[in-house]
Amino acid sequence: MIKGNLYQPFEIEYKELQTFPKTIFRNNFFNLIYVIEGTGIQYTNNNSFNYRKGNLFLITPEDSYAFKIDTLTHFFFLKFNDIYIRPRSDKDHDWVQRMEFILQNASHRPGCILKNKADKPMIASLIGNIIKEDTHQQLYHNKIIQQIVNTIIIIVARNIALKLPKNVKESTGEVVLDILHYIQQHILEPDKLRSEQLSKHFRISLTYLGRYFKKQTGETLQQYISNYKIRLIETRLLHTDMRINEISTELGFTDESHLNRAFRKYKGMSPSEFRKKSHAKLS
Repeated sequence: MIKGNLYQPFEIEYKELQTFPKTIFRNNFFNLIYVIEGTGIQYTNNNSFNYRKGNLFLITPEDSYAFKIDTLTHFFFLKFNDIYIRPRSDKDHDWVQRMEFILQNASHRPGCILKNKADKPMIASLIGNIIKEDTHQQLYHNKIIQQIVNTIIIIVARNIALKLPKNVKESTGEVVLDILHYIQQHILEPDKLRSEQLSKHFRISLTYLGRYFKKQTGETLQQYISNYKIRLIETRLLHTDMRINEISTELGFTDESHLNRAFRKYKGMSPSEFRKKSHAKLS
């Protein structure tokens, strides 16, 4: 496995490849990979996706990924670190914090992240303009590229926000995104995730809160909290050496058996089996 590092706030790269290096990559930065032309298979964290022209993938820090190229593929890579999306001033703080949360909590699964159809031609045009500016390098080309990069990242954040819960709709409002942010921020504090506390914090009546969340996301509050905890367990099993009982304590399960039952219900296997199978695929 090759570990990648980034030494600039963002870097761009574009190249045609007939074959992709036969190794698994893992980086300490975000990596947006756009397919300008070509077909093949993308692998992320032991999942696979058939890619084609116009697909855009987000690889988050610590994700493992690889590609198998079927036809000559022209890739565009946009690499950026968390420093790049941190707020520049106090007035930007809340907005940038929300965007950082969205990017950090992408699903870590393969597949094109462009869920909003109207954004697909826009992304193609923006990336085409970056390549033109980088090729011709006219006056202020660096500034123009930076502005386009900012726009691409915002579009990516919007598309991820649309799919955070499995069935979230494109009409999802700001309030439910704030609720999702709050849940993920306080996932280790169960008392703050009670319906009564959420109702009080967001000033939404207790009777309406559950119906509103289900309508906006397609999941109940408890389903979303449980699903998110399972994703956290997966991440720790894949990317850390934490023991099962340590994960159980951290995420507020009664004991290791409680975690085992919950994980098996969602994944069809025990956490130990999941870790063993995942590591075997990576070796």
